[in-house]
Amino acid sequence: MPPLPVNPTLAVFAADKGPGDAERAAIMSQAGTVMARHGARIVVLAEVELDCIPLVQAARIAGGDVLILADTGFVAPTALVDVPVERIEDAEARLKRAHDLAHALVGLPGSLASAAALYRCWQRGGGGAAGKPVVLLNHHRAFESLRGFAADIISHSVNHADRIVCFTDSMDDLWNKIAWALQHPSA
Repeated sequence: MPPLPVNPTLAVFAADKGPGDAERAAIMSQAGTVMARHGARIVVLAEVELDCIPLVQAARIAGGDVLILADTGFVAPTALVDVPVERIEDAEARLKRAHDLAHALVGLPGSLASAAALYRCWQRGGGGAAGKPVVLLNHHRAFESLRGFAADIISHSVNHADRIVCFTDSMDDLWNKIAWALQHPSA
């Protein structure tokens, strides 16, 4: 089993906008703290505005390293002006850059847009067996339809699908799944 990268980079997809779980901000804060305390570098995407401010704030408070990949129109909120921003105008190029930087992709409960961005990012690297591992926090069944898709479709078409797409239902288990996914490559 390969060792866990000392400071893994995680592309995290989450949003606190739109209908859904009222706990999303708290979940993002907890996740940001957990990832930062384990030395992970967090990469997030922003188009015009940042939809995961609680994640970034919590990670920074916990001493974490965060990078925002944003379009040229993005203006950081006052509380985040010291967070590094890499500006890439093209949305597809931002997704590709997030994929290239990340050791794994992490999905937190959020919006359909954040789930779609995670999927498009995964696909930029080839998806399937060639893709980066994906860990999804299925809090309140946020990714239940994707869990079904993974069981019914991905598991039959991609070798070692369980090493590529991992689900957890609890915040307590989130880092364990991330570490496991990073230590068990799909090949």
